Amino acid sequence: MMLRSMYKFRQLAKNIQFLIESGSWPAHKKLPSLRAQAQSSGYSLMTVLNAYQELEAKGWIYTKQKSGYYVSGDINISPEHTNKVALNTNIEINSLVFDHLKRLQQDHVIPLGSAFPSVPLLCNTHFMKILSQHAKLPNSSLSTDSMPPGSLHLRQILASRYSLNGISTQPEDIVITSGALDALNLSLQALTKPGDFILLQQTIFYGAWQAAERLGLNVITIPEHPEHGFDVNAFESALKNYPIKVCWLMLNAHNPIGFTVSNEIKLVIAELLHRYKVYLIEDDVYQELFYEKQKPLSVKYFDKENYVLHCSSFSKILGAGVRVGWVHSRPFSNAIQHLQLMSTVSASNLMQHALVDFIGTHHYEKHLRQLRLKLQKNKNTYYKLLKEILPKSCKIYLYATGYFLWIQLPINVDSTVLYQHLLDKKIVIAPSILFQQDNLPRNYIRLNCSFNLTEPIKRALYTVVEMIKMLEQNAGADGS
Repeated sequence: MMLRSMYKFRQLAKNIQFLIESGSWPAHKKLPSLRAQAQSSGYSLMTVLNAYQELEAKGWIYTKQKSGYYVSGDINISPEHTNKVALNTNIEINSLVFDHLKRLQQDHVIPLGSAFPSVPLLCNTHFMKILSQHAKLPNSSLSTDSMPPGSLHLRQILASRYSLNGISTQPEDIVITSGALDALNLSLQALTKPGDFILLQQTIFYGAWQAAERLGLNVITIPEHPEHGFDVNAFESALKNYPIKVCWLMLNAHNPIGFTVSNEIKLVIAELLHRYKVYLIEDDVYQELFYEKQKPLSVKYFDKENYVLHCSSFSKILGAGVRVGWVHSRPFSNAIQHLQLMSTVSASNLMQHALVDFIGTHHYEKHLRQLRLKLQKNKNTYYKLLKEILPKSCKIYLYATGYFLWIQLPINVDSTVLYQHLLDKKIVIAPSILFQQDNLPRNYIRLNCSFNLTEPIKRALYTVVEMIKMLEQNAGADGS
């Protein structure tokens, strides 16, 4: 117990030291009182006192009689703490995401900012037939055999698919959830407490930012590598220098940029997780939407010490209504189930039963093959058109996976302004502010290219391009 207590106060001291080093707590800022710090961090008063005393002894903070503790004013901060990583402590994105999703739900909009593939591509007649048959059976929707950890038959099928992909898996390793976001949120909640530090990619799916905001977490970000997608050096530097407890990464068909990280880099990531004793929540929701013959591996494949919680779902391949996902996490299965029983309880019994019957047929693999081909065709069609009509000052990021195009606008065009202008035209795009929280240039957008290029969508793309040109011209005229 004594060793555990020592670890706690040193961990808290390290967290506070990082806030000071990063500039989030400036010189002479008053620290929270012992009681306030204990309440926010979950540590005891004695642990907080020991942490403050250690920081005072090292010169990071000082005391004022009858006033409290303050950040010292004569600390020399090493440049290595600011050149590659960024700290985000006051995350406020939930309102932005809420507004964006509401816009997508409005009537007669062109949903180029949607996160889901086109519904006609996902609708499978065989699955719908199986679903209809199960809906007529009271046992499918009223039974309790799909309560946490979920349908045993479905977990057996998923375990078999993992094993066939080289990841030795038992049904007990898997917890069925209400979609991938539920799996990701439950995993993060099981691993963290308010005030902890987590690591995200600089540009990442907005659900990660929402979760960090809701749980009161501090976020450290690392930049994308211009060639490989993932910057291993920045990743190791962050793990080495900062008190990171958990990473949340998307490495296959990254949303919003689209890259897939090589297997060689994934192996290095797994080795670094083990070396620094840091957990990874791997968001692999687009794992089946690859174009090459070989399915890309996950970091879970290289994980020999159970540091990776692998999360995925069926919603991106069978539709948003199929809210069934899962977590592959042997050590945290019970903790995740306990949290699940206090929130979403379980995924739909009806959907779980229907999926068991569908995944076991050849129709499922046929559906996946056809879906990949259609997405690839549509994405290439969009790319060719946009390449022709976008101004030369724009850059399109094209990768052989998924259904998103990440587009860099002229440096003087704010994608948030573009987003607002297009709303008046009933066109919804996804501006970069949804995916980035640092003080980064806001000249990126994500476009959903899964829809067939109908005349209305083609006109919408032309409108997007014309609006970009107008904003670029106006910015140039203003001298900005």
